[in-house]
Amino acid sequence: MGHAGGLLLLLLVALGGARAERCELLASCDECVRMHPRCAWCEQPGVLPRCAPPEVLEGAGCPPGAVVLPHGSLRVLQDLELLPGGGQVPLRPQRIRMWLLPGEEQSFQVRFRRPEGHPVDLYYLMDLSYSMRDDLETIRGLGSDLVDTLRNFSSSVRIGLGSFVEKPVLPFSSAGPRARPCPPGGDPCEPAAAFRHELALSTRTGAFTERVGELRSAANLDAPESGFDAVLQAAVCGDRLGWGSATRLLLFCSDDAWHSAGDGKLGGIARPSDARCHLDTHGHYAAQHRHDYPSVGLLAQVLEAADIQLIFAVTRPVVPLYEELSRELPRAVVRELRGDSSNVPRLLADAYEALASTVELKHSPLPPNISFSFESHCGGAPSPPRPHGGLCRGVRVNEEVTFTVRVRAASCPLPRSRVTLRVPGLQGALQLELGARCPCRGAPQRARDLPRHGGNPECRSP
Repeated sequence: MGHAGGLLLLLLVALGGARAERCELLASCDECVRMHPRCAWCEQPGVLPRCAPPEVLEGAGCPPGAVVLPHGSLRVLQDLELLPGGGQVPLRPQRIRMWLLPGEEQSFQVRFRRPEGHPVDLYYLMDLSYSMRDDLETIRGLGSDLVDTLRNFSSSVRIGLGSFVEKPVLPFSSAGPRARPCPPGGDPCEPAAAFRHELALSTRTGAFTERVGELRSAANLDAPESGFDAVLQAAVCGDRLGWGSATRLLLFCSDDAWHSAGDGKLGGIARPSDARCHLDTHGHYAAQHRHDYPSVGLLAQVLEAADIQLIFAVTRPVVPLYEELSRELPRAVVRELRGDSSNVPRLLADAYEALASTVELKHSPLPPNISFSFESHCGGAPSPPRPHGGLCRGVRVNEEVTFTVRVRAASCPLPRSRVTLRVPGLQGALQLELGARCPCRGAPQRARDLPRHGGNPECRSP
């Protein structure tokens, strides 16, 4: 049988009749250590087998210093308690350092407690087209009601205001600075604009009410509006709007559809949106004549980057359109708006609760060769693993849920990097410091002296 075959037979007996199938030849250090966490490699030429559990290698005469047995490691660096009422960050732990062995999976658990009274920023983005003039009258008296509604959920609420109608370009609306194409004898009418920032976020509800009282309707020539222009500018002009360290809500009210990328060519506007802030000193969208409407994909990117949650409050005929759109945007919800907007406070409360009770643990962009999977523990049986994030719905205030995060590195080399895990809409995150151990980097990579038979069943991939 020979020395190597005898050792393998003794191992099989010691393992109590482990699987006796023939093992695939593992002819290099990299192949060996990736096959199974128990597989070690002998750097000493002439020792057979070269790939086996460490005790077998040592029994075969491999010096202990020549045994390559890599292990990953995980160390928790910060682990503050989750206190009721949101006194600390909502995720635990807050900082982890992990070294990965290529092919080896490591896992850890993340605990989340839904905080109570988290600050809220609400930016009200209103369609000022002529068909919404009745809604404008209603909104003039709702400023304090909107804030009072959110105060049922939050200890600190700020409110801001923006408006949109359409690009002042034919064929979308009548062109020229004096164009006011509203019906004769009707309400005073302003020139159309793709977006105007009316009021920065603040706690002054009286200023909101006063500014709404100064607004006038406008009109455009076609049905769709410039809502995409308005959403994008509201997301990328954070300094002008005053977004703070709070849950960021963008309440979008309209009664019609939207123009999207490519439509601008009808008015001779071919330059794509550049996803940059273009507000002038008066808060007007200064690039409305130069840049096309943004695409749905671009909107999704800027909303994700700005951590803004979008609430579409739209009238019944266009609810199905916006429900389709919301599936393409991060954490967007749709609620039906009454014809005069009188139900805005109620739908705001309903939409906020739907967003706040949906807890999704997401990661920042991953380094090459790294993969994540998430298992959610929401009070019942664990959910099936998801590759892009954990998800729990219906989470109540101060309720705690847990996510199991599994991390794997496919190969070496892997530069040291950081990955952030967070729940969108909330401050606080888990910082994960990642690195990979490449134990075979200095080891002889080929085992040319190995016979073409034998192996070790314990080093088979599970």
